Amino acid sequence: MHITKAISLFFKRFLPSPFTIAVVLTLFTMAMVFFFTDNPSQSPYFFTILSYWEQGIWNTGLLVFAYQMMLILVLGHVLVLSRPMERLMVKVTRFASNTATAAVLVAVSTMLVSFCNWGLGLIFGALLARKIAEHAQSNQQPLNYPLIGACGYVGLMVWHGGISGSAPLKVAEAGHIKSLMSAGAAQQFMVPDVLSTSETIFSPSNLVLFAMVLVTVGVVAFVLGKRTKPTKFTLAPYRFQPNTSVRPKGADRLNYSQGLSILFATIIFLAFAVQYLPAVQKFHITPNTLNLFMLGMAILLHGSFQSFLNAVEAAIGDVSGILIQFPLYFGIMGMMSSSGMIGQISDYFVSVSTPTTLPIFTFFSAGLVNIFVPSGGGQWAVQGPLVLQSAAALGVPYAKVVLALAYGDQITNMLQPFWALPLLGITKLKAQEILPYTLIFMVVGALIYLFGLLVL
Repeated sequence: MHITKAISLFFKRFLPSPFTIAVVLTLFTMAMVFFFTDNPSQSPYFFTILSYWEQGIWNTGLLVFAYQMMLILVLGHVLVLSRPMERLMVKVTRFASNTATAAVLVAVSTMLVSFCNWGLGLIFGALLARKIAEHAQSNQQPLNYPLIGACGYVGLMVWHGGISGSAPLKVAEAGHIKSLMSAGAAQQFMVPDVLSTSETIFSPSNLVLFAMVLVTVGVVAFVLGKRTKPTKFTLAPYRFQPNTSVRPKGADRLNYSQGLSILFATIIFLAFAVQYLPAVQKFHITPNTLNLFMLGMAILLHGSFQSFLNAVEAAIGDVSGILIQFPLYFGIMGMMSSSGMIGQISDYFVSVSTPTTLPIFTFFSAGLVNIFVPSGGGQWAVQGPLVLQSAAALGVPYAKVVLALAYGDQITNMLQPFWALPLLGITKLKAQEILPYTLIFMVVGALIYLFGLLVL
């Protein structure tokens, strides 16, 4: 398709690496703050702006946020690389008798897993697509492999409205909403201390929209599987964990001890129950809740600390972007917040919006910002304050604009190839091969989310 080739060419020619984009956005924000805001001090304004930037980079609360997001991705990846998950995928592949059934199987299961954890769903979808292709290859079954690979990526169009969504989880933490807004705005609009996930992730409207996307994308995947032609591919068996026959000696036996890993996992689950179970029963989840549970599950499923650490080593490369980009986005937020630019931009949004149109503007702007800021957490750090302050001024429920931002951010992942890189590496597919199908899924999902923002 010409449009997918054009999009792929655009990303290759005109968009540099995400880190370079973050640097360019930093410089652009510095210029905007310098020319369009007032200097509150006697010192040269550029030096004051640099101070705003430095304070934002090392904002303690936001650095905790970055580490939380890194753990969500790493622990999700680690879970997928466990032996039980490998056995589960092998069993699932037996139900994929043709492209249509394989497409539905991969798309639906990937979205269900991604709703629980985006890091888990990202790698799960990639590995399941790869295993299904290997199964088809060994049994000489015709298969449209690019379509199956695209179906393994659709979890990224539901993740932000799911249990590991950056924005819904952060606003569920005490004081986070107030920390993003100016002190005057927080006091003027009586900003709540927390916004529970029962109002966002587990709200009836969000769950209904997720179900609609799940069913509709599944149907579309099935139809595409029926109408597309098989492709040729050659794949070697993918190994989840290295095959080792090490016989540990001495203290090294502790690294391979199944009993010790089970004991430690049990302690983690006990701590989880004591600390978080009452809140979880009320559908109130935070990043710490999710990460502690996943840590226990990862250690338990791997069966030894050595297997767990091998998986961590394999997964750690995926967080390099978060590690190095997040501080730059925090610096951008620091400049915008301290200079008063957030108030200026939110005032503009209020002047051109109504309570009905603000969520729609938020959805489209979030989708656009995601092209340049491919991290949902980084995007929330930059765009979250604008959205919350505009919603407060117009009387729009915070939960609605938080979800509108989440929907807009996640839907254009089907267009933005940044998070597809792990999938492309595992499946050995190319971005231009999966783009024709992910674009179709993006249009279908966008229509459903817009319907939800306008009607539900």
